[in-house]
Amino acid sequence: MQTRPFLTELADLQTRLLEMGGLVESAISTSLLWLVEGRQPPAQEIWDVETRINQLHIQIDEVALRLTALHQPVARDLRFLTAAIKINSDLERMGDLVVNIAERASSFLQSAPPRPEIDIPHMSRLVQSMVRRSLDAFVQRDEEMAQAVILADDEVDELKDAVYRELLQKAEEGKYPVRAAFDLIFVAHNLERMADHATNIAEDVLFLVKGIDVRHHHLA
Repeated sequence: MQTRPFLTELADLQTRLLEMGGLVESAISTSLLWLVEGRQPPAQEIWDVETRINQLHIQIDEVALRLTALHQPVARDLRFLTAAIKINSDLERMGDLVVNIAERASSFLQSAPPRPEIDIPHMSRLVQSMVRRSLDAFVQRDEEMAQAVILADDEVDELKDAVYRELLQKAEEGKYPVRAAFDLIFVAHNLERMADHATNIAEDVLFLVKGIDVRHHHLA
């Protein structure tokens, strides 16, 4: 039977991962909201979020590795720590991608383009939902929710492809500024990469719950 301090530290790890996820989700919303409203994204606020995510990334890795070394956990506790380390890495990468989105949003607005007609906000909301649900599935050990996140990745991929096609066509026809079009394409690309990381988290949840690795395999 594990000692109370060990269980407490596992719970603390989970809390820190949820804090990281909340920061990522909020930063996506902030970056895209300002893009839609036609105002420069709050660069300092985004950088502050990225700094906090990086701090948590280091803290979580240190604690997870220390707990693994000191307690030599087995079965579900070991799977939890393994999943925590992997989820930590995915969330940290999402923080980097949010910065990329903010930079592209700033570049887009500097070119004074017409109002974007593509539905980037819908793609953003879907990705935010995937991030939130993947972490909810982690907390609740919810296999069905994790599977739903994995399936949602296909919709994000389709939206990204539609954005690419529409913007490239408009740019080629001279109906949309080339620089602005490519800024939005890169925003869509970064959102799609974030969806991939949310999918990774959902796969880690299935590993935690079922003890099987579902990466690179189709769900039954």
